[in-house]
Amino acid sequence: QVQLVESGGGLVQAGGSLRLSCAASGLTFSASALGWFRQAPGKEREFVAGISRSGVFSKYTDSVKGRFTISRDNAKNTVYLQMNSLKPEDTAVYNCAAALSTIATSNIVITEGIRYDYWGQGTQVTVSS
Repeated sequence: QVQLVESGGGLVQAGGSLRLSCAASGLTFSASALGWFRQAPGKEREFVAGISRSGVFSKYTDSVKGRFTISRDNAKNTVYLQMNSLKPEDTAVYNCAAALSTIATSNIVITEGIRYDYWGQGTQVTVSS
């Protein structure tokens, strides 16, 4: 059974930092493309950041570029999202996701939620002004 478990969310003041972690089990982590999404109240889920299976390539939504960094540790089956210079508009539930990938697509970063196979339950991030 595949499980993705997020942690690291919480309440932080604007300008602060948080590091989200997502621990995976039950899947071949090193063969997966990974992503972080978020959903704020009353809004649709949006792509935040993604990293390729190879770990070489990453993408970010424009609003977080230069502030957020996605990384992966295949030895720990964990993907991270380092969030700096947080803003109140970053407040949302953050979910990690995993997509089975092949060697042929190992450098592809997936930005569409529908293309992910597995999802975590989410962790709340609240940024106060």
